This record gives sequence, structure tokens and C-alpha cells, in this order.
Amino acid sequence: MIGNKKVNKDNPHIETLGTIDELNSLLGVTISFRQKKSQETKLLKSIQADLIKISSLLANPKTARENNYLKQKIEFLEKIIDKKTNKLPPLKEFVIPGGKKTTALLHLNRAVCRRAERRVVTLSQKEKINPQILIYLNRLSDFLFVLSLDADKKR
Repeated sequence: MIGNKKVNKDNPHIETLGTIDELNSLLGVTISFRQKKSQETKLLKSIQADLIKISSLLANPKTARENNYLKQKIEFLEKIIDKKTNKLPPLKEFVIPGGKKTTALLHLNRAVCRRAERRVVTLSQKEKINPQILIYLNRLSDFLFVLSLDADKKR
């Protein structure tokens, strides 16, 4: 931890940071299956950088109030979600994860992102955290869901 603070491996802080690291690593795997120069690949790489920033915000309680960076990222994700959702047919049933490799990986990313969000909720009950982190992770999981639907549509 920042400041050489020692904590147990199962500490909620470590669990949270580990889950965000897992999500970031899984995004890297997903990117490796995508077209290298697509807009979505560039966006996923940008999200990886966001997750590093979120980890640093969580690792250093003194930065808990930094909001502008994440607010801008949340607004950007919301615009993309709206744009992609408007191009998709309305959902009439639950979506079973699968399909192409990238579709299945995007669904797995979404599930890990939801777990990261739950870990942040747990951490927020013990420590003061930047509330924008929860909003970002929630919007990110929605983005990953919409991206998976869009990828499946392109089969």
C-alpha cells in the first residue's frame, strides 16, 4: 500500500485492487483478439489507463476527492453507450454469454467489472473513497455489455 502500510492479503483494499488488476489484465487479453487499429481497441486501451488511475486513487486515500478526471470519462462512456444502444435491436430476453471469442470475452470482462464494483462498495463501507469510481465501474460494465451485443451482432 502507499505509505508502506501493511495489510493482510484478504484485506478489502487488496481484494479491490486485485479485482481491478484482474479486469485490466482481462481487457488486455480481449484486446489481443481484436483488430489492432479499431476505434474500440483504442477505447479499450484507454479504459486500461483509466483502471490504472482508479487503482492509484484507491491506493492513496489522499486523492479520494479527485473527481474531474472520472466525471469526464463517465460522460464519455455514457455517450458511447447511448450511441451503440440506439443502433442495436431492443432486447427481448436475457442474453446468454457466448458467441464469438471476443463476444464471450467481453461478457467475462463485464462480469469481472461487476465484481470490481461490488468490491469497491465493500471498501467504501470501511474507508472514504471517491464516489465517481463506483459510477465509472457501473458505466463501464454497461459499456462492456453493449460492446458485447454489438460484437455479437457483427458475427
